[in-house]
Amino acid sequence: MKSDKDKFLEMARLAHRETSPFNAKTLTQRHGSRTVVVTPPQLPVTQDRMDYYYGLPYTRRAHPSYAGSTIPAWEMIKDSVTIMRGCFGGCTFCSITAHQGRTIQSRSEGSVLRELSGMASDPNFKGVVSDIGGPTANMYQMRCTEPEVEKICKRQSCVHPVVCKFLGTDHGPLVSLMKKSRATPGVKKVFVASGIRMDLARLSPEYMKELAAHHVSGRMKVAPEHSSPKVLELMKKPRHHTFEEFAKKFEEESKKAGKNQFLVPYFIASHPGSDLAAMIDLAVFLKKNGYKPDQVQDFIPGPHDLATAMYYTGKNPETGLPMPVAKGMRDRRLQRALMQFFKPENYFEVREALLAAGRKDLIGTGCDCLIGPNPPKEAIMARRAKSEKDFHEHTHMKDAPKGTKPPKSGYRPGRSSWERRERK
Repeated sequence: MKSDKDKFLEMARLAHRETSPFNAKTLTQRHGSRTVVVTPPQLPVTQDRMDYYYGLPYTRRAHPSYAGSTIPAWEMIKDSVTIMRGCFGGCTFCSITAHQGRTIQSRSEGSVLRELSGMASDPNFKGVVSDIGGPTANMYQMRCTEPEVEKICKRQSCVHPVVCKFLGTDHGPLVSLMKKSRATPGVKKVFVASGIRMDLARLSPEYMKELAAHHVSGRMKVAPEHSSPKVLELMKKPRHHTFEEFAKKFEEESKKAGKNQFLVPYFIASHPGSDLAAMIDLAVFLKKNGYKPDQVQDFIPGPHDLATAMYYTGKNPETGLPMPVAKGMRDRRLQRALMQFFKPENYFEVREALLAAGRKDLIGTGCDCLIGPNPPKEAIMARRAKSEKDFHEHTHMKDAPKGTKPPKSGYRPGRSSWERRERK
């Protein structure tokens, strides 16, 4: 008899298999005397309908109830333009397929340019479009070139493990839109801040040229996510050489344009399938290439993600095979610290991870080592500050009501000499 986790895994596999609006089957599940019915996704809307939706008389203002308050989320997107919906990437940690579909639904060029003209006529507009894109900026106008194949296709990703031969990957319509957008009267700059699919972008030299020369503010965010082949396979992301090839082409085009521009790569720690060995390899790659990420993404289970099913069950939904999953705070803390091995305050966590994985060779003074043999002063001060904080939080618990649980600060009674002395 199947366990609850095996049933959950099967549900996740079936739900993601039936995501195509052209051939998805109705799913049902009994719950006592009732039945949950999941109907197939709606068909993608036409371009005319997309133009209608985005052509409605929006005010481009926050709701009056905010009464002039600063809204960080709105500040980030108020000068951006959405050109398409949906994504056929099928990344297992992303739920875009669930709420926007895997079929690309694009606006016409005229619709986008009309919105840009409207923005330019606003006296509050400063002339800079912060983003022109969507879930994936360079999937604009891309679609399956064989409608008959699309009707029966069950692939969850059109680009993994390889780009489908039936996928139209022409960047021409997007390049045309980019050129015309920055030529709009009243528009000074048009940046691309949405994520781009690097394995598609590198197929178009013209797109790479336009992007690097005119649509990057100096630093461009990209998401290779990891360096481990096994983890990238579980993510349904392209192999790591794709990022390296893209980075090389981006650097070449930036130099041709006479610009000193940089890539800011995003990586994920603690994704299902990622263990200390995989994270150490990623840390070595980061040091070798001079990347020092300021922001680190910790995997968080999200609704309707296949990666969430992996996290909960510890198994691959496609094969049913077990995989490593970092669930405990210690494991997650170590994986996160490895991505920022260069920070002094992470010294002790990185050392613990390296010793646990049998990689003492990465501790030393050599150019390939991640950390030195001795902790820096900042690491010692950070550990001391944490110990003092834990001590105060613990002592405050003495006056707390009976039954109150101690704070989750990492402190455990009996771990340190001062705690043992205080108990005596």
